[in-house]
Amino acid sequence: MDGTLAAIFIIASLTDMTLNDCPTGCLTRSDAPARLVLQGAAVEFDSEIIGSELSVGYDFGSSYGPFQPAVLASLTDSGRIWVGAGARWEKALTQDGGFYVDAALMPGVDIGGSGPDLGGNLQFRASVGVGYAFDNGARLTLSYDHRSNGDIRALNPGLETISARYAITLD
Repeated sequence: MDGTLAAIFIIASLTDMTLNDCPTGCLTRSDAPARLVLQGAAVEFDSEIIGSELSVGYDFGSSYGPFQPAVLASLTDSGRIWVGAGARWEKALTQDGGFYVDAALMPGVDIGGSGPDLGGNLQFRASVGVGYAFDNGARLTLSYDHRSNGDIRALNPGLETISARYAITLD
């Protein structure tokens, strides 16, 4: 997998910002629901499932234009830890706001554990997903993500996850 997911995040979020936020201030701060994020995933390397991953994260209670700051930490069953921070973007697909698409881009640090050599500790994580927003503010998202060093090092095989993400509103 190359930088396709990062490109989707950049193109979709900047288009959304241009069309919907820039008339009143492209990166104007606004309130957003703060959420605790729990995520379980299958880890894929070279098109083969090699393990599992659990993640915990936090979506901050504000947004800047369409971008909501977020942090995420994950641990695989082989002891690999990834910790990162970045932005999440979400867009409703239906009038009632139930179904939505989202994308995220987070640089982070990948350390420890066994498993494939990803070509360094700096790893960029990009994801795209589709989900459902419940009436109580909780969200359930199925997503696919890719992490790699973005070709800043000669070795850059990348790693993917296929996950279920559950986020509960803290407000």
